[in-house]
Amino acid sequence: MEDEPLNTPADIVTLEQINSMGQPEFVESLGGIFEHSPWVAEGAYSERPFESVQQLHDTMVETARKADRSQVLALLRAHPDLATRLQVTPLSAAEQQGAGLDRLTPEEFKQLTELNAAYTGKFQFPFILAVRGKNKDDIINAIRERVDRSLQEEWDQALQEIGKITRFRLEDLLAEE
Repeated sequence: MEDEPLNTPADIVTLEQINSMGQPEFVESLGGIFEHSPWVAEGAYSERPFESVQQLHDTMVETARKADRSQVLALLRAHPDLATRLQVTPLSAAEQQGAGLDRLTPEEFKQLTELNAAYTGKFQFPFILAVRGKNKDDIINAIRERVDRSLQEEWDQALQEIGKITRFRLEDLLAEE
């Protein structure tokens, strides 16, 4: 199942517009791409102009990866638990709805809640998965498999998943020119 884009046409901007923005507008426009972490956009700003959405994304991912470990951990922890009933950002809510996480049975919700708790207890950050194109069974199976990995494996996997999530978000935000 494929999600609909998360932005309306009025929200879509071009790469040319992004490249011509001052830092406050740039950070306002791109600050939510990395969950509750506008510092990533702030760090990428100085690398303008970007030749492509891919170059912009690569720069933002590299900014996140190069940050000190405590800042990366804060980025990982900024992501909500999947299928949480807590307040999440509009982007996260739309992504989770597209994967059917808003339609879990009580048993599925209990299972995912328990798996999330075990995962977070072990790794000290929430389970992160790019859910676009996945269904609730894919997600439950992924967390069940990944909870047994080492901390370094999951740290690396979480950053890869954030890369996928943020790529989708940038593609939704930026119109092809």
